[in-house]
Amino acid sequence: MSGMDFVTAMLDGSVAAPPISHMLDMYPTEGSEGRVVFELTPGEQHYNPIGVVHGGITATLLDTVMGVAVHSTLPKGFGYTTLEVKVNFVRPVTSETGPLRGVGEVIHRGGRVATAEGRVTDSQGKLVAHATTTCLIFEFSE
Repeated sequence: MSGMDFVTAMLDGSVAAPPISHMLDMYPTEGSEGRVVFELTPGEQHYNPIGVVHGGITATLLDTVMGVAVHSTLPKGFGYTTLEVKVNFVRPVTSETGPLRGVGEVIHRGGRVATAEGRVTDSQGKLVAHATTTCLIFEFSE
């Protein structure tokens, strides 16, 4: 199926969310071509040794929304992989932060390379982190 068909199927439940979604409590909530939204509820299971949510959790949310936004633009038989991610953390996250909302949007999609940006906001709409990515587009071989 096309990337957008796959995103739609995840949203309506006809395709299961990826296993990492269950581990991190991170699920898709919106999707259109070139733009997706996932939500993640941070908890103490995500804490690092200093008592806040590990930055890798937020980075994973950003990598997910940016990559899936790119995927939503791909035709059947094509995939992507992340080549590079640049993340800026601007606010700490704890279990009291409430649900995080990650939005990924494609900036450019060419035949071999795509770029996207992502933003994570807290339950009050305050920016927690933002990022950019470069993805490699490839055709699946049979």
